[in-house]
Amino acid sequence: MQASLRGTDLVLAYDRAVVVHGVSLSLRAGAVTALVGPNGSGKSTVLRSLARLHRLRDGRVDLAGPDGKAEDVTPLSAKAFARRVTLLSQSRPHPSGLIVRDVVDFGRHPHRTRFGAPTDADRSAVARALELTGLTEMADRAVDQLSGGELQRVWLATCLAQDTDVVLLDEPTNHLDLRFQVEILDLVRELADDHGTALGVVLHDLDQAAGVADEIVLLHEGHVRAAGSPTHVLTSEHISDVYGLPVDVVVDPRTGRIRVEPRPRRREDHGTPACPTNQEQTR
Repeated sequence: MQASLRGTDLVLAYDRAVVVHGVSLSLRAGAVTALVGPNGSGKSTVLRSLARLHRLRDGRVDLAGPDGKAEDVTPLSAKAFARRVTLLSQSRPHPSGLIVRDVVDFGRHPHRTRFGAPTDADRSAVARALELTGLTEMADRAVDQLSGGELQRVWLATCLAQDTDVVLLDEPTNHLDLRFQVEILDLVRELADDHGTALGVVLHDLDQAAGVADEIVLLHEGHVRAAGSPTHVLTSEHISDVYGLPVDVVVDPRTGRIRVEPRPRRREDHGTPACPTNQEQTR
């Protein structure tokens, strides 16, 4: 069993305004947990608090190692924490004058002494991260020449080069075209299934969340509206309530895949029957 990460009764604020109210969640080794919800629901703030980038007003964050023993992350040094948890955030610098390999190599800093030269382990981790993200052929390209989607993959590779048991991803498919969205989500599943990584992923696309996650946490106005399996969380009732518009949740009878479909207003205006909900399909 590898590491897992747990937040308990998290209360988070910006200045005096509390924006997250007593949220609890666990990221299990070998599983993908997706955080979903409308803009402003607290998804990214919760993820940043798990990465120690947003101060807790109340609650605690614990790391559990292979022995299952949990420890408060607060006393850990920045380097010790970075060896165990990594975050791909939305806000990242735009490096200049560097090649892709150099940027990905930044992920190895927590594993080095202050003036230590790259080791064989460092080079191996960078090569693996480049391969996993499809960047091997671009390793010697200047990052100034990359598109937004290519640069997104470079930063993801940097996180993977950090080689942690817990990976936090804040909208990892943002700026990517359809092909690379699919490849990134496949990589997320591979990290969980083949490497035992605990993953927490913020996603806006509910269909993507349904397809990649073992567990989903649906947030609304800083509270957990529902948490559990995709079929338990992504219901017409939950989604319609949280997003403030009527939706149908359709389950493919062949694959079991969930698809969330907002009901077009014009369909209702003209009295055309909407698609059956997932509850209606199973009657």
